[in-house]
Amino acid sequence: MTNKHYSQLSPPLDSAAQIRGVSQFSNLTPSHHAFLIPSIRICAIQPNLELSKLFFVFQPIFLKTCEMVDSNTSSGSPEETQNPNPDGNAPSESDLVLDNLAQKVQESLSLEKRHKFWETQPVGQFKEIGNTSLPEGPIEAPTPLSEVKQEPYNLPNLYEWVTCDINSEEVCDEIYNLLANNYVEDDENMFRFNYSKEFLRWALQPPGYFKSWHIGVRVKSSKKMVAFISGIPARIRVRDEVVNMAEINFLCVHKKLRTKRLAPVMIKEVTRRVHLENIWQATYTAGVVLPTPIATCQYWHRSLNPKKLIDVGFSRLGARMTMSRTIKLYKLPESTVTQGFRKMKILDVPAVTRLIRNYLSQFVVAPDFDEHDVEHWLLPKENVVDSYLVESPETHEVTDFCSFYTLPSSILGNQNYSTLKAAYSFYNVSTKTPLLQLMNDALIVAKQRDYDVFNALDVMHNETFLKELKFGPGDGKLHYYLYNYRIRHALNPSELGLVLL
Repeated sequence: MTNKHYSQLSPPLDSAAQIRGVSQFSNLTPSHHAFLIPSIRICAIQPNLELSKLFFVFQPIFLKTCEMVDSNTSSGSPEETQNPNPDGNAPSESDLVLDNLAQKVQESLSLEKRHKFWETQPVGQFKEIGNTSLPEGPIEAPTPLSEVKQEPYNLPNLYEWVTCDINSEEVCDEIYNLLANNYVEDDENMFRFNYSKEFLRWALQPPGYFKSWHIGVRVKSSKKMVAFISGIPARIRVRDEVVNMAEINFLCVHKKLRTKRLAPVMIKEVTRRVHLENIWQATYTAGVVLPTPIATCQYWHRSLNPKKLIDVGFSRLGARMTMSRTIKLYKLPESTVTQGFRKMKILDVPAVTRLIRNYLSQFVVAPDFDEHDVEHWLLPKENVVDSYLVESPETHEVTDFCSFYTLPSSILGNQNYSTLKAAYSFYNVSTKTPLLQLMNDALIVAKQRDYDVFNALDVMHNETFLKELKFGPGDGKLHYYLYNYRIRHALNPSELGLVLL
């Protein structure tokens, strides 16, 4: 399953910091308010929803959400939960004591108690770590399709299922408005992901997508859409085997309905529809450790507009740093330096496909892209995805490639700014141009296009350019998982060739 999650630029002030990306580069000190970077989107999960209700696991976004779903903690609805520090001041000594106590209690729980559900599921188990006798590959055989439930799961009486046509302007508006007002926010309610309608259509309609996997919930009487969940198919290569998998995303329930237990039945329903297409594996990410990660990656953030990031509370000035010195620190050249560096065109799809496939073949887990996939995921789309390549002036051979996708966030409650524009590193290939130079050019074009921050994971060969290009490491980790597929040994981030939206 996929996930966008908030990785906050935040100092390690509390237990939630472990899933926030903290920019610690040089003297730009991040604020504890800032967020940024995608991971699963389960903002709709109810506070008392057990993770055991998630058939195909979905990436939790906030640590609080993850703890609630995984440990079956009971609490009030989001509307009922009070902010422990409504005035924004630092936690009191007693609050810190309670936080420390709660953390110790959580840490003292056995893995068996914390992950009782996962021991019943076809996923790698902690107790299997180091057991080289177990075979790699599918853990359980598929269920006969005749035994898969044929009818939709029952919703509460006031609601009804609807299969969403994302190409309908009216339906797309409904989904956009639902997500814009009810989707992922940071802990301090300062930022909220703001997916454009163009981004949603791109994310939900890859080659071979199933319209039946775009699932809405309406109120019967008013026909108002109050919940949504989606899935897309993906071909993922694990070593030498290409496996059809599902990625689940955009699980969202209206804020006022999060006590109605819609999320569990929505997850079961999308799982049922995935099974009906004879797909039995999934890939997903989470900000917390579940049984059992195939890889654990790190978030990194590169400031492009430090003044704005500081003004909106995304980051703050470091000690003994002035605004002018900070701006100078992150200043980039006015233009790119690589000869032959240009935007990708439709005619480049075959060459880029060969370049990408050859590059991804060295990683243990990676997507199995064909030309249709490359055209969909990597051909530039305004304010959705940007891709650039290097074409040799002499031979006209495409030798290098870089890409990033766009995910802005609404800035809540700020009089001067309404949107934070973030770029996310996607797929980058270097064969002739040094990767450091290629990615510096990517930063330059992102800055030219008014992005405020550029984010990247340390997957593939990204680690080789992060520090040199003034990315700051986050304190949040992103754990990758496979459902119903076993890999004997955990992978290093550099062995992973997969980026999930």
